[in-house]
Amino acid sequence: MKPTPMMAQYLEIKSQHDDCILFFRLGDFYEMFYDDAVTAARELEITLTRRDKKNPIPMCGVPYHSAKGYIEKLIDKGYKVAICEQMENPREVKGMVKREVVQIITPGTVMDGSLDESSNNYLMAILKDRDYHIAYADISTGELKVTTCTEEILLNELASIKPSEIILREPLTEELLMKVNQITTVVSVHAAEGTVPEQAAGLTPLAQEVTALLFDYVTETQKRDLTHIEQAAIYQAIDYMRLDLYAKRNLELTESIRLKTKKGTLLSIFNETKTPMGHRLQKEWIERPLINETAITHRHEQVELLNDRFIERDALREHLAEVYDIERLVGRVSFGNANAKDLIQLKYSVEQLPKINQVLQLIGLEQIDDRQVEGLNQMLDALEEEAPISIKDGGIFKTGYHEELDEYRDASKNGKQWLSQMQQAERERTGVRSLKVAFNKVFGYYIEISKANLHQFNADEFGYMRKQTLTNAERFITEDLKEKEALILGAEEKMIDLEYQLFIELREQVKAYTVELKRIARRIAELDCLQNFSQVAMKNDYVRPTFNKRKLQLTDSRHPVVEKVMSKEEYVPNDCHLDDDQYIDLITGPNMSGKSTYMRQVALISIMAQMGSFVPCAAAEMPIFDQIFTRIGAADDLVSGQSTFMVEMLEARNALKNATADSLIIFDEIGRGTSTYDGLSLAQAMIEYVHDHIKAKTLFSTHYHELVQLEDTLPALENIHVAAKEYNGELIFLHKIMPGAVENSYGIHVARLADLPAEVISRASAILDQFEKTESNVQPVKTEQVREPQMSFDLFGSSVEEELKQLDIARMTPIEALLKLQALQDQLK
Repeated sequence: MKPTPMMAQYLEIKSQHDDCILFFRLGDFYEMFYDDAVTAARELEITLTRRDKKNPIPMCGVPYHSAKGYIEKLIDKGYKVAICEQMENPREVKGMVKREVVQIITPGTVMDGSLDESSNNYLMAILKDRDYHIAYADISTGELKVTTCTEEILLNELASIKPSEIILREPLTEELLMKVNQITTVVSVHAAEGTVPEQAAGLTPLAQEVTALLFDYVTETQKRDLTHIEQAAIYQAIDYMRLDLYAKRNLELTESIRLKTKKGTLLSIFNETKTPMGHRLQKEWIERPLINETAITHRHEQVELLNDRFIERDALREHLAEVYDIERLVGRVSFGNANAKDLIQLKYSVEQLPKINQVLQLIGLEQIDDRQVEGLNQMLDALEEEAPISIKDGGIFKTGYHEELDEYRDASKNGKQWLSQMQQAERERTGVRSLKVAFNKVFGYYIEISKANLHQFNADEFGYMRKQTLTNAERFITEDLKEKEALILGAEEKMIDLEYQLFIELREQVKAYTVELKRIARRIAELDCLQNFSQVAMKNDYVRPTFNKRKLQLTDSRHPVVEKVMSKEEYVPNDCHLDDDQYIDLITGPNMSGKSTYMRQVALISIMAQMGSFVPCAAAEMPIFDQIFTRIGAADDLVSGQSTFMVEMLEARNALKNATADSLIIFDEIGRGTSTYDGLSLAQAMIEYVHDHIKAKTLFSTHYHELVQLEDTLPALENIHVAAKEYNGELIFLHKIMPGAVENSYGIHVARLADLPAEVISRASAILDQFEKTESNVQPVKTEQVREPQMSFDLFGSSVEEELKQLDIARMTPIEALLKLQALQDQLK
């Protein structure tokens, strides 16, 4: 069937945007057809219908005035939405109305208030050469960053940045795309070359190319000015402490492993920021600790000043709380979608600058240079404090701002007063006390009389002409009311049109302050983070760390997150000492005793120190770590098809391959995912490799007690353990790190604490006794003791050899195998 002209227009526009859900404007609705309608109806939970019986095309729609909420839902689910508007007034056009896509909203280009103010919304472009070149921007704030990296670092960056959308010129390999999709599912191929933007001036050719790709995509989808995007900030991953995706996950810096929320993370501790800009920057500081001692010390010095002047700091916090999200407000101004309320929030924010500067002067911190925005407040003072959200409904400017606007307002106001007087006069003239003069947008002004009063009312007698009949009333018009309607509506229409134009002009004037406002916003964000560090430090009794080249000395250190859920009386602080002569701590102790917590707290304290915060210790002297590697717990990675043990080995490989003498390595229970002897062998080999080749400061916890004897052969290794005591058959965890190796693993005691059935506990104890009586001592093997095995087949008597041949090893449990091995060994003795 040949499509109607309207559907032909729809199909043509849809063919140009086949990766989007097309919101096609028809009167007061956005309509969707075909597959778009099916998808939208399902995702938005709205009714799916058909055009008509002759054209059974799937169709659904949403009112244009409430479309924003529906669009946000689709964007949150990873869809792109193309907004197709009517470009002509249907009343003034004969035939088909011209329609065009005016904007494509994608997960990475959202600009409105639906964004989470505590997080950035990044759009990233990736270009592959020998390395990967990436450019990413938050369109809502104007931030733009560029870097070059290897594939491994690319995945780390993705884990840190978490872009909402990725743009490619050419598709990624299937293997890499699978890894990328674990972080970001919206990946688009955009083939256009693009013109190098001003913001990429001075970059390398490939950096300019990837930035151009990013800008071309944004320009094509948004069809807006991008002058608010900042000059590209170039960085390298080596400019910051390197935290790979395993470390960020295992240490739960900004997202918990189990719930994928902020609760229970390091970010949740630093919860005293007062501005959205500060909260976003705080997250960035946590994920990118510094490695430049001068920069770190500068932050510590500012935190110390704020601690010393805590009364002024509290005043600063009060003023910061009055500052709105300047970064995103400026972004909306430049983008052309800021409303009057946005500008009023900008005005309130700028008003706080003199007050903030006054406090900064008292504290002794650098003040904000606000000289370039002094005229902004006077400009914005023209706006009504309670201006409406819509910029097309009037009521934006104060009286006195514009003479012609005041004249229209006066005509409109006086006209409405006349209508009120007319209503009273007509009630008296007609005797109908319930008569009312009213207005609606469809029928204009009218006189309404209820049905109950019509039976004794003669409309002709009073010069009333019928305008509309309702169920319960009749509406009329008079010649006088017609004249006044023309006057009032003419004035209101002109008033609204003029006010809209005046607001657009004002918004353009505010745009000239973009650069200065963004600079001020960045400084406010930094101040917010620093006062946050100070507030958290004083509340939680943190101390300022000092730095040296090689020694890590933590006195009475605490886990910043765990201590928040425990009382001071319950929490047991611990020391940690590592230096050039003794840089490996081998930690033993029963499960649940606190080994993992201890190791995590050392890593978190190192991160806190290098991001500029004070730390939860009585005293802290530390080196500056270039990298932190972790192997803490593991779970099957079902998406990549990797088992627990494979995940464990990948994390270990990453550390052993990339760590340096300036790194910190956290290895927790290496080898638990395989057989006892495999695991023991791997654990020992890794310890020896770190000891002999890397020499990184290392905390290595283990359940293999055989490894404690390595202290005798590895000079830089020291045994420590988490103390526990047995009292009346019960195990008591002391959570205290002590020198030396633990004497007992207490596994069965822990099982008893977990309330396993008594029969299981009793049987396990009996089996353990048997093993302890018969099991040979397994000694760790030094590398030089390993020899090539000599092939021989007459090691056993024929009966033992025959028994070995008959064993069905695949069907034996580990315990059965050990018992059988013991029996065979006894035969040979």
